[in-house]
Amino acid sequence: MADIIIILIVIILLGLALKGSIKHFKGEGPCCGGGSGSNKKAKTKFLDGPVIGRKTLKISGMHCEHCANTVTNALNGLDGITAKVNLKDNSAEVSYDREIDLTDLKNAVKKAGYEVTSIS
Repeated sequence: MADIIIILIVIILLGLALKGSIKHFKGEGPCCGGGSGSNKKAKTKFLDGPVIGRKTLKISGMHCEHCANTVTNALNGLDGITAKVNLKDNSAEVSYDREIDLTDLKNAVKKAGYEVTSIS
């Protein structure tokens, strides 16, 4: 009986791993050109007014330049914000020219397929 349970657990784990691999190779994950991101380069964005503040976001889940571009474009899609993502540090420096809601920053990153672990 214990052997059957172990075999079932192994089969389930292999199935989940296979599902993730298939999504990855089909380009349907947030990384590697598919998913909620796009294959576009990060667009440069300029603010309308003077910078009144900066925040640094620590972001988990970024693995490549495409991931960084996806996060940059997601944050730059918010009004009054410009972002520069540092893949090496897994962070984004956000400058803003008006009051911002930190929840909006978190939601934009989450919608792109990544997670904000801290904001300072």
